[in-house]
Amino acid sequence: MKIRSLHVYPIKALRGIPLEHAQLGPQGIRYDRRFMLYTVRPNGEWKKMQLDSYPQCALFEQQIIHRADSSGKDSSVIVVRYHQPADGEASSESETTTSSSPPPPPPPPPPIEVPLNPEISSLEAAAVDLHGSPASAYRMGDHYDAWFSECFGIPVILVYIGDGKRAVLGNTLPPKAKQQPKQPATPERQKGWMSSLASYVTGSKPEEAPAPWLTFTDVAPFLVTSESSLKDVCARFPDDQPVGMFRFRPNIVVDGDGEEAWAEDFWTELTIGGHAAQQQTGSKLALTGNCGRCTSLNVDYQTGKPSTGEMGNVLKKLMKDRRVDPGVKYSPVFGRYAFLEKGGDAGEFVTVSVGDEVQVTGRSSERSVWDWPGL
Repeated sequence: MKIRSLHVYPIKALRGIPLEHAQLGPQGIRYDRRFMLYTVRPNGEWKKMQLDSYPQCALFEQQIIHRADSSGKDSSVIVVRYHQPADGEASSESETTTSSSPPPPPPPPPPIEVPLNPEISSLEAAAVDLHGSPASAYRMGDHYDAWFSECFGIPVILVYIGDGKRAVLGNTLPPKAKQQPKQPATPERQKGWMSSLASYVTGSKPEEAPAPWLTFTDVAPFLVTSESSLKDVCARFPDDQPVGMFRFRPNIVVDGDGEEAWAEDFWTELTIGGHAAQQQTGSKLALTGNCGRCTSLNVDYQTGKPSTGEMGNVLKKLMKDRRVDPGVKYSPVFGRYAFLEKGGDAGEFVTVSVGDEVQVTGRSSERSVWDWPGL
């Protein structure tokens, strides 16, 4: 089995960036989901912007450009381009323009450059919450808010995770080696994870080994999918309408050679690099939870709206036989969440590439059961 593609999403919910090589670290592929968009409601509350509720996010393309200024200081940026929706283009020449015809849409704003590594000392701190796991973050500022607000047509703010840390909730998602021993269900235990969150947010030193933490990735640093399972999905649709893997927004895609469709449901560990006799030198991913899917699968990336026709039924067709996790019994499963368990001897990050060998080095006879509180 081999890696077929790698993907990073610096600004959460926008289009992904395909990579030939990626640096893996404890918090995911380097630069993945370090930024996030929120909209501001009339009452001043912030609401997270994700594809299921804001499909317009699919109209934004992002690109990382690495560079340094004249003094050698890093000035790398994320270039974000807004693409007008395909159904919002001006009328074709064959159509007759009348006085009642709507005016053509205004041209999109020029691309904006977002610093890849902002200096947080100059940014305004902000408290954010994603899936019940809060963190301190930073507002990028009016210039960026105004650009995204113009594109979306609603008030939008761009935030950066910076040195913020989100706790991993539940018992099944963290790598088993790092889970704390289970304690009796005392009242102190039941008030539970909120107190442990405080240590992540404030940076206070825990009494035991530090638990894994997240940036703006949903519930784990990595999402792994397989092409063998995608083939099963595509078989549910007409041959001329293949379902693209981009709809599932993975970080690491493996070809699944030698494995049946949906075999990943039972994978607990993958080793990237080397052969079976060289597992000790490979990078190990602990696969800990199933990815329950939502209506983001149905989004049309050309119109920024739910797809029409067959492509608007991706979620529905998976509902038939892929609701296999009783912890998310109303959501079909495609893909597995993962943590970097062993990163090799090269430091905090380890580089993997498209084409690298992947071994399934851990399996379970039963599927894991989702237990992230409230999600």
